[in-house]
Amino acid sequence: MERAQEVEPELAGTTAVGVAPSEPTPTEVLRNPPHPRTRRFPRIRVHRTDLLAATGYLALAATVLSGQWRDTDSGYLIKSGQDQTMWEWFFAVTAHSVTALHSPLGTDLQNFPAGVNMMANTAMFGVGVPLTPVTLLFGPTVTFVLVLTLGLAGTAFAWYRLLCRELVASRSAACLGGLFCGFAPAMISHASAHPNFVVLMLLPIIAGQLIRMTRRASATGPERPRRRVRDAVALGLLVALQIALGEEPLLIFALAFALFALVYHLHAPRIIGRILHGITPTLTLAAVITLVLTEIPLWWQFFGPQSYRSIDHGPMGNDLRALVQFPSESLGGIFSPGQNVAINPTEQNAYFGWPLLLLVASTVALLWRDRVVRAAAVVITVFGVLSLGSVAMIGKKSTGIELPWHWAEQVPLLSTVLESRLAMAAIPAIAVVLALATDQAVATWKQSVVDWKPLAWFAALVGALLPLTPTILPVTQRAPTPDFFADGAVQRYVTGGSVVMVPPPRPPDARALRWQADAGFDFPLAGGYFVGPTGTTKKGIYGPEARPTTTLLVRAQDTGVVPPIDADTRVRAVSDLWFWQADVLVLPMTKNHDVLRETVTQLLGFAPTRVADVWLWDVRPLR
Repeated sequence: MERAQEVEPELAGTTAVGVAPSEPTPTEVLRNPPHPRTRRFPRIRVHRTDLLAATGYLALAATVLSGQWRDTDSGYLIKSGQDQTMWEWFFAVTAHSVTALHSPLGTDLQNFPAGVNMMANTAMFGVGVPLTPVTLLFGPTVTFVLVLTLGLAGTAFAWYRLLCRELVASRSAACLGGLFCGFAPAMISHASAHPNFVVLMLLPIIAGQLIRMTRRASATGPERPRRRVRDAVALGLLVALQIALGEEPLLIFALAFALFALVYHLHAPRIIGRILHGITPTLTLAAVITLVLTEIPLWWQFFGPQSYRSIDHGPMGNDLRALVQFPSESLGGIFSPGQNVAINPTEQNAYFGWPLLLLVASTVALLWRDRVVRAAAVVITVFGVLSLGSVAMIGKKSTGIELPWHWAEQVPLLSTVLESRLAMAAIPAIAVVLALATDQAVATWKQSVVDWKPLAWFAALVGALLPLTPTILPVTQRAPTPDFFADGAVQRYVTGGSVVMVPPPRPPDARALRWQADAGFDFPLAGGYFVGPTGTTKKGIYGPEARPTTTLLVRAQDTGVVPPIDADTRVRAVSDLWFWQADVLVLPMTKNHDVLRETVTQLLGFAPTRVADVWLWDVRPLR
């Protein structure tokens, strides 16, 4: 926005209070010539619709997460599994590292003594570090729900602003597009557990920067050096910050945006060459800036301690039924639930519902001549097919039909992506189609209020989107932290070694991570919930490699029967205690509590001590 300038002469001399100043004489004007006075800050003009859109998005996000907001002490999002505990631990340990002036890139507070590579675990330093004061003052649960709330609302508003500036004239149409981008079924699904797939507001900002660069390059060729540097710095900073928020969403966005741009410019191949010639120097400089800013974190992620090369997550494609069903946390999911074909409740990455897909398909057919619509349609189709995985599944049954992902997953980096999540690339593409059609409907309606076509469009839009209206995410109560940890009694039993929970924390049960955070990180934990390497191949797995004693204790808890324990079993148990550098084994109240107590007693050969509300085996003499 241009700065407003005011021309105001400086007056010589003084005037008495209540007396009007006299006009300056010609001599005074020559001595004190008038000069423009530039405002120190530009005027900020906020359009009323922008304010209403931002307020509406924020209110809707807060409503969706209102169950968690009402109880940030013991409330827990039911469908998050153990992921909420993991993310709260990420935010808490980041704040702990910042205040202790330790590097947040790695920690040995879980998986002791090997530790955890935090950069390889999507710790989201881009929000964890700046929100350290919030975490310290109000706790990691508040940080968790705050990030999710601002992520939903911020993503919606960022896409709304991009659509306003680059695509549609109607702010109502842009508001609709932003609403879908921020509150699509996949976004609501991830809002139960995955902030890195909810905080996506930088992606439309990056898209806007690339669009402006492309437009200038197609019109004038290479940019002027000053403009090139300014654009490169802006793009480099944005990409670096997005890396600190989530790399997987950035990869999916980059692939989708590249495909969109290619299809959009296919009508004129010469323009593609001119654009590439014009923006390549800027993109190269931006890549260099990004690398400089992220060099150390990325090196740590891929080559630092506890790094891994790839992760074998198995088949994770969308079932074909997932494309046409309604998500569980929606009005349609309540009144017309379908078969449960999602990977888990937090990965309902498609679930667009058949009314919306039918509306989008018919709209694309009617607006096919629009290059933007054609490009969006290709993105929807390509990424929808890729999200189905290597083999098409219907109702969790294989069709035996091989799909393109069978070859795409052999590409480095793509192999680490959960293919189901590729469907999220279709969200902004669908929003573009809906916004363009709504923009035309609004324009037609303004010309003729009685024209039936806009009314038919609005009715179809309501029919397609109403079933996808999100509901409040359900919350349950989690058990309080044992007094042994909450009151600090654990400190008396830890002298440089680790606390071994019975059984040790792992992906199916990560409650001990919260107990550790509530105790102020005064001790490290054996085991945990994270992604780390296994064996010499450095392939990533969820949680630590299973130790013999962990397997034994988990079996005892699951079966409710004390397993056979012989001399070899006891030798392996002592070896595991040495591996963990264990100071103490702790058994809180848990499933099959008595069986676990008897199992550990037989393993160690001595009975536990009751301390506060836990049973405790002090094993420091065994080290």
